Amino acid sequence: MSRLSLLLCRVASALILPCLLCLAAAADDGETQACADDPLDFGFYAFFDPVSYSADADPNSEGFYEHLGYEADLLTALETMEGVGLSFSRHPIPVFDEIWLASATPQYDIVGGGITILDSRRRDAEGEERVAFTSGHITFRQSLLARAEDAAGLSGYDKLSSDLRVGALTSTTGEFRLLELTGYVDENGVLAAGVKIDTPQGVLIADGSDDYIITPAGESPGLVERTGLRPPVETMPQVVYLGREAGESELIEALHDKTIDAFARGDLGNQAAAHASEGALVVAARDDKIEYGGFSLDINAVELLACLDEKINWLTDNRRLGFEDWVEQPMIFVRRARIWNERNAPEE
Repeated sequence: MSRLSLLLCRVASALILPCLLCLAAAADDGETQACADDPLDFGFYAFFDPVSYSADADPNSEGFYEHLGYEADLLTALETMEGVGLSFSRHPIPVFDEIWLASATPQYDIVGGGITILDSRRRDAEGEERVAFTSGHITFRQSLLARAEDAAGLSGYDKLSSDLRVGALTSTTGEFRLLELTGYVDENGVLAAGVKIDTPQGVLIADGSDDYIITPAGESPGLVERTGLRPPVETMPQVVYLGREAGESELIEALHDKTIDAFARGDLGNQAAAHASEGALVVAARDDKIEYGGFSLDINAVELLACLDEKINWLTDNRRLGFEDWVEQPMIFVRRARIWNERNAPEE
């Protein structure tokens, strides 16, 4: 980077301005190295609108294989960057459970779909580190989706009580934060003593030991098929699961038909569902905690990870640009990629 460009960057940063000249100057002046020689198989979660989803929810349709959303456009921008050598063959994955570990299998090189970056998700059930995550490119927080007429009574997690039924998806950060904020689990995911766990095999009762654990990366073996949690005290809600094959649409339908009173999920998805409901559903409570989402790769893909991080960080200007900017300007990352191309074009 030239001294003039560096000076312009410092001035722009001091003024807190998103200076496009500064952003363009951040590119490497040297020769661009290709990240990959061949197309990469990218597995994406098919049902996380608007972050990552299929054009058609029907798995038997052609549209099911068309990738849309924020992450889809970020991938397209990576493909647009000349000299980077990135192209993706995109494959829908219908189940979110442990989706991040799929990049450690021969089927996929990279996996995405609104995956929160957590240290526990780097490891498999045996505790072996299997995957690594790219630099975070999107921020997440959790919330409760509720019917509009019930929103006032669900304006905070501390307002939940044992007469309320809250739906959740297993092994998600939405589930874990619900359990953590309401006292079901501690920071390590250990269930409080006295919690009743409904399973197809019968009711289990947690004793406060690490034999009963639920985390965003998994759970104790006996809790895999859990259908519900019942609290030991009145200040905690009931937690309802509709099965590991059920997705967001089933839980939203359950909210509409009053099978559940709220849906604990990421705020971006809940906002989209509220908008689509035309006022029937609203986001009631919001979690204060902010986390980052990224793509997962095999732990041994060190060079590819480093190359992707460099390019993702450039497209997002080191997290200064993200989901909210994409909502306002859906082509923002592709435009950034074109700036990269102009900056790195060979001199004639």
